[in-house]
Amino acid sequence: MEMAATFVTVAELRANLGIGTLYSDPIVEEVCMSAEDLIQSQLWYNRAPVVATGLQNNVATIVIANPGLFVTGQSVTIAASGATYNGTRTITGMGPYTVANGGQWMTWPYNYPKGYSFLQFAITASNEAQHLVQPYGRMTGPDDKTDSYATTPAIREAAMMLAVDIWQARQVSQTGGVSVDGYSPNPYRMGYSLMGKISGLLAPYRSPSAMVG
Repeated sequence: MEMAATFVTVAELRANLGIGTLYSDPIVEEVCMSAEDLIQSQLWYNRAPVVATGLQNNVATIVIANPGLFVTGQSVTIAASGATYNGTRTITGMGPYTVANGGQWMTWPYNYPKGYSFLQFAITASNEAQHLVQPYGRMTGPDDKTDSYATTPAIREAAMMLAVDIWQARQVSQTGGVSVDGYSPNPYRMGYSLMGKISGLLAPYRSPSAMVG
């Protein structure tokens, strides 16, 4: 079961919109979660994309798109990478072959393409050939932030604004008004400008990768 949204809750959105109990919790929760998912994609976490997975003789090799984010002995949480690999796991080795630590591989860049890490884990399951994960999965390390994003005022305000926009857009026509000269003063609400409206609030917390493009 998916966890409830925490950046903006059902009760908070109900109160802001003044809708009382007119709509069921699942409907309101979908809007809250949509806002949170969009904002989560912009925030900076101790995380890297999982680009490939494989398993041989109960040793899983997971490739992430970061050359040195995690180290042997660290616990990480893997998600969206297949049931065999998902969950909280401890890194047992680094590199295409089992080694004690990542220092050896980090000084030999010709062993694998720059920009990637090969991480190994002990997982008891049937063998699987190494294969790409698309869309990419996620590997998340320890959270070293002082405050949770769910309790950061600017992020909570951004989530509320985004949730209100999504809610209002689903209740009315998306075409907007058109003046006599054919100009539309109310463009499509859920377009590229949607996140731009809250970019100032998110600016101090955005991941560098979210600023590309």
